[in-house]
Amino acid sequence: MSVSLLLWSRSIVMKKMFRYTLIVVGKLKQRALSELCADYEKRLQRQGKLEVVELKDGTVENEGQRILETIEKRREAKLYALAEEGKGMESRAFSKELTALEGRPIIFVIGGAYGLARVVKARADVLLSLSPMTFTHEMARYILSEQLFRADAIRRGSGYHHI
Repeated sequence: MSVSLLLWSRSIVMKKMFRYTLIVVGKLKQRALSELCADYEKRLQRQGKLEVVELKDGTVENEGQRILETIEKRREAKLYALAEEGKGMESRAFSKELTALEGRPIIFVIGGAYGLARVVKARADVLLSLSPMTFTHEMARYILSEQLFRADAIRRGSGYHHI
């Protein structure tokens, strides 16, 4: 195989991968949740590009400012902000939506213990709800990580999503 053909085929494969950034406020304090998140994040990194940016917690307003500063560096990305008033999605629909965005950078934002600043919600392309119930921001990170892995498993046709 020629070098140019190899580089071309590799660029096609790279464009098909997902490129996710998780911007999360606060560190995972519970060891069990930290291990679960690390497991799904490791699994995701085998399938595409995943970056996790942990921001220091504080007031909702200064968390919002730090989130916007972080997003500013990634202007071309589609932005999903997790919010209780956001739209819920079934896992297959979520997978289909993310598959349509393959190769494009996607940012998911999880606010701190008191939620997201209005300015972050206003900047988001999509407000996404994981459930009508309220979860801690640590649990939201775990659930989102699992759902991102599930979405990719559905896309790949693996047996992980067998419902």
